[in-house]
Amino acid sequence: MLQSAVRQVFIALMLTTSAVALSPSEQRGQTFALNNCARCHSVDKVTESPLKIAPPFRTLHKRYPIESLAEAFAEGIQTGHPSMPAFQLDPDHIHDLLSYLKTLE
Repeated sequence: MLQSAVRQVFIALMLTTSAVALSPSEQRGQTFALNNCARCHSVDKVTESPLKIAPPFRTLHKRYPIESLAEAFAEGIQTGHPSMPAFQLDPDHIHDLLSYLKTLE
């Protein structure tokens, strides 16, 4: 429990200092990732994913061209890792999330 609290504070500090350099779109993408993805995935440049089988977002560009994820986000990702919930994003959220993912490359 204490480890989780320390991790959350660390992430908040990292995101606060890095958010200064982010564009509004990138900031919205970061917020979306924090609210919807950070429970399982690392959504920053340094921490480990809370769920070990969930890839850190900073490595996604090594697996896929980031732009190629737009279609998957629009159609709804239904796989990924076994405990990943199905979801579908609207075009604005897709743009923001992809903008943020590009900052992690």
